[in-house]
Amino acid sequence: MNYAKSPNFNEQKQRFQHPAGDPSNKTVADLFKMMREFSNRASDQLETQGFPVTYSDQNTLSAFFESVIWIGQSSILLNHNGVTILTDPHFSGRASPVGFAGPKRVTPAPFEISDLPIVDVVLISHNHYDHLDRTSIADLIAYQPSIKFFVPLGLAKTLRKWGANDVTELDWWQTAMLNGIEIQPTPVQHWSKRSFFDRNKSLWAGWMVKWSDFSFYFAGDSGYSDDFKETAKRLGSPTIAAIPIGAYEPRDFMKAAHMNPEEAVQTFVDLGAKYAFAIHWGTFKLTTEPMGEPKVRLRHSLTENDIALHRFRALQHGEEWRTPIREK
Repeated sequence: MNYAKSPNFNEQKQRFQHPAGDPSNKTVADLFKMMREFSNRASDQLETQGFPVTYSDQNTLSAFFESVIWIGQSSILLNHNGVTILTDPHFSGRASPVGFAGPKRVTPAPFEISDLPIVDVVLISHNHYDHLDRTSIADLIAYQPSIKFFVPLGLAKTLRKWGANDVTELDWWQTAMLNGIEIQPTPVQHWSKRSFFDRNKSLWAGWMVKWSDFSFYFAGDSGYSDDFKETAKRLGSPTIAAIPIGAYEPRDFMKAAHMNPEEAVQTFVDLGAKYAFAIHWGTFKLTTEPMGEPKVRLRHSLTENDIALHRFRALQHGEEWRTPIREK
């Protein structure tokens, strides 16, 4: 498909790009340095034992309404006004193109795909393996073939190849309407890749979903940038935001692509969100910081910035949070 009309597509390079360029594009030397630091990191007990999980079953989830559950990594289940949304569904044991290698799931998923209630919308942020999992997508489609998928430019072909019937592909700031709900991808500073040959061949995005009385912002995966201020300026401040806090060390390698907890708090401020919860931590071992550190640093940064701890929470895997949605 020709994406030349997109302001985010470099026609000469045939790649999507952020206005800041591609600061995450590292050299081979940078990559090997990162791998050495990863292999030389101190042992971390949480890498093997994982975190506590609040488990649910099909009966429990059949009554899921006006609430949000953090499933793990960037997978979120949210319901408001009769519409259920699932983000970046990942239920597999590894974030990898193969089942025998790659980052292994540290903390189990709190339920199975077969336990999910009826899902109306799936939002995909980008194509990295810890966010776009083929097995999870295929299983989800097998159980619920009528799901509507919303993806950034360049990903519709992939989802359709995996069996999705209803896929809407959007550029940053484009709006789709569904039963009176606005669904809109927003710019974030990141990148895309699933093989050696497809770097930035598809776009990446955050997502804003707006009802008349409530809004949900899903940051997906991002380094810190002014995009969050611009999102709030254009679309208003969300009622609740899902903001990544993990996979940020070594800092010189990860800064452009992944924000740290202090930057996540600044993102919360930039968005002007009423509430937020942390994603992208505690599920897969991806980088060198201790598994439990993001949660500790988040709490410390909130306290330093005089932000009430109940406004930006690090939920337990599988934990349900009703207050932000029912309070509105």
